[in-house]
Amino acid sequence: MSPLSPFKLISLALLLLLAYSCAVNPVTGRKELMLLSKDQEIALGIESNPQILGMFGAYDDATLQNFITEKGQQMARISHRPELNYTFQILDSPVVNAFALPGGFVYFTRGILAHFNNEAEFAGVLGHEIGHVTARHSARQYSTQILMQGALLVGVVVSPDFAQYADVASTGLGLMMLKFGRDHETQSDELGVEYSTKIGYDAREMANFFKTIQRLSGDGGQGIPTFLSTHPDPGDRNRKVGQLALKWQQKLNRTDLKVNRDNYLRMIDGLIYGNDPRQGYVEGGVFYHPDLKFQFPVPQGWQYENMPSQVQMAPQDGKALVIFTIAPQKQLSEATNALTRDTSLRIQDRQNASVNGLPAIILVADQRAQDGNTIRSLIYLIQYGDLVYKFYGLAYANDFNTYRNVFENTARNFRQLTDAGKINVKPERVRIRAVAQNTTLEAALRDFGMSAQRMKELSILNGMELQDQVVAGTLIKIIGQ
Repeated sequence: MSPLSPFKLISLALLLLLAYSCAVNPVTGRKELMLLSKDQEIALGIESNPQILGMFGAYDDATLQNFITEKGQQMARISHRPELNYTFQILDSPVVNAFALPGGFVYFTRGILAHFNNEAEFAGVLGHEIGHVTARHSARQYSTQILMQGALLVGVVVSPDFAQYADVASTGLGLMMLKFGRDHETQSDELGVEYSTKIGYDAREMANFFKTIQRLSGDGGQGIPTFLSTHPDPGDRNRKVGQLALKWQQKLNRTDLKVNRDNYLRMIDGLIYGNDPRQGYVEGGVFYHPDLKFQFPVPQGWQYENMPSQVQMAPQDGKALVIFTIAPQKQLSEATNALTRDTSLRIQDRQNASVNGLPAIILVADQRAQDGNTIRSLIYLIQYGDLVYKFYGLAYANDFNTYRNVFENTARNFRQLTDAGKINVKPERVRIRAVAQNTTLEAALRDFGMSAQRMKELSILNGMELQDQVVAGTLIKIIGQ
């Protein structure tokens, strides 16, 4: 008997996998590849939720939180998977995004809440995200990835010639999993229209919000919004959603559909807009944290990313990295012992020190990287009040001395923040104002003291064009403190 070719072996393995790995999709009723059980799907969401909150932080607004929870649960009950235990949360992030995890975890950033102009727009996007959950899009992505990785492993085993391409193929699979495909987006748009209409909202407003998303990616906007990077536009979205909305309104014979513009705008009055300096900000090359009252310099020319759990700083060439974070331990000795005990770091040097009057311990440590090279770290642990702060300066051992002075300068200039002007900084907030007379949006914004440089931004925020007419009493958004 002649041996099977590598291609036939791969095909056979995939056919066997497919034969035992199909499930009925709750939305379509059709069988499809599904390697993730319902319980596993829920467990994945539960496991990932703390990571999401740790990355972004939760936004504290009881009124808004109650609103999205109430509408979310109402919509979940009429969805294709009402049995799931849905959770709806607001993330403290200025990016314009909403997304869902497997098992029923749905998130809205305060950035996207600022850009909705009525409840119906919110309801459409809420339905879109619940649609990703009910159609099991994440689970299907996961199943596809596992299937292709299985094929990849079979190919490596049976064909030595294929093995040389394994790393490249794996990288492609990883990139594929970063966002949903356009077919999933189209289906979620359809479900968003269906669900929002069923709970009584005019889904045509969902189409209007997608215009706002598109404008954010154009000139005068804030760059390509995260919503578009994780939700690729399936094409001609506004027209298709508008047609779907009319179809569902006729199907359900609904003429009493809500928009609720003024209710929504009053609810977001005072919402933090943009980056919140209370969580840390950079000014004049210095990072300030008003609430925790510390400061340190950001290396000149380096990029930085401020997250709730840490601050990362790196040069554009990516050859070094500084990570600033807080140790879970409350005492310097405990934090140092945990670092040396619970990590794979090989300590090369240890010194007791003082950083601007604060007790500190300085470590130099090595660690083997996956590529076989050695990464060297300069680590500062600094006791400030009842917290221990940690600086990690990392580079390959060959480059370490090039960056050591930069690492030292950043950590050694950590100090208490005492400047009242830096401490008392306030975030910008969305403010809702009533227009006094019939006029254009641009004129109304100018009457409320908005600068010419922010007119385009504010027109997008209001979901209007600057020359649109607004009548007396119309509520509009401005930016203030």
